Amino acid sequence: MSADLSTDAEITWCPGCGNFGIFNAFKKVVKKLEDKGVDRNKLIISSGIGCHGKIVDYIGLSGLYSIHGRSMATVQGIKLGNPDLKVLAFAGDGDAYSEGIAHMIFAAKRNADITVIVHNNGTYALTTGQFSPTSRKGFKGPSLPEGNIEEPLNPLSLLLEAGASFVARGYAGKIDHLSDLIVEAVLHEGFSVIDVLQPSVVFNNTYKLYNEITEIIPKPAKSFEEAVKLAKEMRDRMAIGVFYKVNKPVFHQELMGNWNPIRDKLGRKERLKKVEEFFQQ
Repeated sequence: MSADLSTDAEITWCPGCGNFGIFNAFKKVVKKLEDKGVDRNKLIISSGIGCHGKIVDYIGLSGLYSIHGRSMATVQGIKLGNPDLKVLAFAGDGDAYSEGIAHMIFAAKRNADITVIVHNNGTYALTTGQFSPTSRKGFKGPSLPEGNIEEPLNPLSLLLEAGASFVARGYAGKIDHLSDLIVEAVLHEGFSVIDVLQPSVVFNNTYKLYNEITEIIPKPAKSFEEAVKLAKEMRDRMAIGVFYKVNKPVFHQELMGNWNPIRDKLGRKERLKKVEEFFQQ
C-alpha cells in the first residue's frame, strides 16, 4: 500500500470527468481520517459496475469489485464479519438507484453502519449514455433519442423516508467540501449516504449548471420534515451539505451486541467441546 494511495492501474476516465473530483476528494479523506485516528488499514472499499467502479483499482486500499447494484450488500457483509472495520461502497446512479435500490432502502431501514458514495451523473456513461433513474425529464441519449419522458427519481427524499440516519449531497466540483462530507459520513455510526453530483463531460456535462445552482448549507436541517423539504428543492437551487443526521441503534450491534466474529471467535478445542456438549444433550 503506497503512502500516497497511488496504484499501477492506468486511469481511463475521460479528461475532466467528475469522477476525478470524487477520486481526489477521497484521497484527502484517507489523510483526514488518519489524523482523527482511523487507520487506513481499517478502511475497506467496494464498488459496483460502471465508470465509478474503477476507483477500486485507482485507490491503494483494500477493496473489491461487487456485481452491478450489490456493493451496498457486499460492505454490509464485511461489516458484520468484522465490526471494527470502516466500510464504504462506491456506486453509480444506475448502480445504486436502479439495480441496487432494494439494497439501498433496506440498508437505510436497518441502519447498517456503512457509508455509500453515489457518483450521480444522471446517465449510464460506461455504456455510452442511456438514461438512468436520475436523468432529467427530456434527457436525450442513445436509448431515448426523442427524450426521457419520466420524472427523475429523488434519491435523498426516498432514503430519508427509508430511515437513513445520515443523508448528504456533495458536488465533485467542490473537492474540499466533498472530502469533509465524506469524513463526517464515515465517522457517523449508522447508514450514511452522500449523493455526489458528478458531471459526465461526454454524455451529461452539468458543470455549468451545478456551478450556478449549488449552494452549501452550513448545517443539517432542524427536523426530519425540513430535511425532506430541502431534498425536494431541485429547481432554482440545489443544496449541498449534510441534510439530516440523527443517532440511532446500528444494525450489527442490534444483531450481535459487542461480539466480534474475528476478535471473539472460539478456538478449535472450544468449538469441538461445544459440539460434544450439543450431542450429549
